[in-house]
Amino acid sequence: MLGEQTASNADPGPSTSRGKPLYEGSTQFRNWRFSPERLAHMRERMNANAVAAIRAAFEADEPGSSSAVQFLIPDEELLLVKLYASKIPQMCQLFRFPEEVEATAISYMKRFYLKNTVMDWHPKNVMLTALFLATKTTNNPISIEHYTKIIPRVEVSDVLDIEFLVAQSLGFEFTVWHAHRALWGIWLDLQTIPDATPLDQAIYQTALARVAESRLTDAEFIYTPSQIAHACLAMVAPNLAEQWTESKYPSSSPEKAASATIVRDAIATLRTIITSEGHAPPIEAVREVDRRLKLCKNPEKIPGSKAFLNRKAEEERKFEEKRQRKLKAATTGSDPFGDSLAEGDLDDDDDD
Repeated sequence: MLGEQTASNADPGPSTSRGKPLYEGSTQFRNWRFSPERLAHMRERMNANAVAAIRAAFEADEPGSSSAVQFLIPDEELLLVKLYASKIPQMCQLFRFPEEVEATAISYMKRFYLKNTVMDWHPKNVMLTALFLATKTTNNPISIEHYTKIIPRVEVSDVLDIEFLVAQSLGFEFTVWHAHRALWGIWLDLQTIPDATPLDQAIYQTALARVAESRLTDAEFIYTPSQIAHACLAMVAPNLAEQWTESKYPSSSPEKAASATIVRDAIATLRTIITSEGHAPPIEAVREVDRRLKLCKNPEKIPGSKAFLNRKAEEERKFEEKRQRKLKAATTGSDPFGDSLAEGDLDDDDDD
């Protein structure tokens, strides 16, 4: 699938009794892993399709109006998503949510924007909804009334109106395998290695901070949670990371030595990614993008616009057609769920 992902089998994390890594049985492994090239292509295609649709909506609303609109490009969309994703830890501190909620909400938000554009759905609302959804899927529920009461200028509808859309965009796949859990597993492993370097809790906490930084990058779409955790430990304590690598892939074994090389290459790349990309973007750059977003937002999503009213009218027309079909089926005596089985059909099946 990609060069980096060949390393996943070299650093798989926990395994089943049959030796197959548990992670490889997850929906995350199957559906949310990509190469950097694939990610870029997905974002470019999604952006191009969105611009074409929004341009058409502008033209339907006011012919010739789209020529003056400067639409966002994929990198600008990603900039906005990254800024609002970086606000999730602050929100979690406000509510005292555990790290599992924070990590899950950020993953939900990043996944959502692999399927949707900020020109349709502003990241602020998606961020709030992703966080609220994460409280439920991680078993840390909070009432919507209390949630919106604590956050200034947020209504219940701001969160709930797009909750189903967010869940649908995730493919209703709510379980996320996180690097902070993998880091804890590595830390426990280190305690069992004979003659290992003495462990300092400060090292673990600093590595955990590097894991938090990795959430603002594409690392989780490309690498396994254990690879990310391993790289974060290497950023803080290279000697400990190397001891763990040697314990898993001893150099005395030619077979495992090749796997160790793959792991070390992945760690080197991850360290570069986290160092260069694991931080919130400059606010001034994002402010300019957000200003332009107001001018190129899909008019079909703006209440009161001609395009919005036309879309609503079309939805109501389709709903009425569907209602009339059901009403006709009911008054003519036909079954709206389809024809019933003819008498004897089941008997015939039993005779086979």
